[in-house]
Amino acid sequence: MSVRPGDRTSAHVGAAVSGPRTAVVTLAHGRHEHLRGQGWGLARQTVRPDHYVVVAMGDPGVEAVVRELHPAATVVPVPLTAAGELPLSAARNAGAAAALDLGADVLVFLDVDCIPAAGTVARYAEVLRDAGTSPVVACGEVAYLPAVGHPAAYRVPSLAATAEPHPARPAPAPGTTQVADDVRLFWSLSFAVTASGWRALGGFDEGYVGYGGEDTDFGQRIRESGGTMLWVGGAAAYHQHHEQESPPLRHRRSIVRNANVFHDRWGWFPMEGWLAELHRRGLARLDADAGRWVVIG
Repeated sequence: MSVRPGDRTSAHVGAAVSGPRTAVVTLAHGRHEHLRGQGWGLARQTVRPDHYVVVAMGDPGVEAVVRELHPAATVVPVPLTAAGELPLSAARNAGAAAALDLGADVLVFLDVDCIPAAGTVARYAEVLRDAGTSPVVACGEVAYLPAVGHPAAYRVPSLAATAEPHPARPAPAPGTTQVADDVRLFWSLSFAVTASGWRALGGFDEGYVGYGGEDTDFGQRIRESGGTMLWVGGAAAYHQHHEQESPPLRHRRSIVRNANVFHDRWGWFPMEGWLAELHRRGLARLDADAGRWVVIG
């Protein structure tokens, strides 16, 4: 069944267990095979989530894919923007709203490309069980899988053996945590937060439309709220390979627009590397007089 934000519907995924009620939230537009891989990973959890919420961004085909492994999942349809862009901030907020309506105590966000390790949902719930009153955002390790002929080849128990950790982010030992000293490293591929923490942070800023900037803004919200960002060992997610471009040229207009939104909020520009490369390629420039980036062409 599909729901829209605010509709309440039963979507229990795993058997009832003691402890906080968990919901996994993911966004999907295309990449159906990667979504199947994530569903396969969720079915293997040592403690399966109570709810699985998938936000289908302008893609009605997502629902049939989700039903293959999780018939009771909640699918939230969200349209693309008028310009055909992915509404990432609004979609995450819509997914969280649906999960909260279902009674979730812990929200686990996974990128559609990520397959969770078997103990990831349980580990996130364990870390956040005694989170306290200030927001705590738990970030598990994301490791990158090599290219394969077909994404179905990833659906094997030995993913850890071939995955490469991200070189710029900590990967604490299983069972340990590390307080992050740089919230600019927050990314939304895999993280978890309590329901109260989510409400205190206010979710993602929907002033960011399309691609870019919303993750860095969320990190600043953690800092400004007096919250804590934790690197969590034992909550791995394995990123299924897909072609990428850096900078993502097809998103250059939203990157530039969102960089300016961020600057208005926080006084500095995020995505420095991407902006510099767009400038090098003659696709964007910084208008020093206006203090804003502009797209060229």
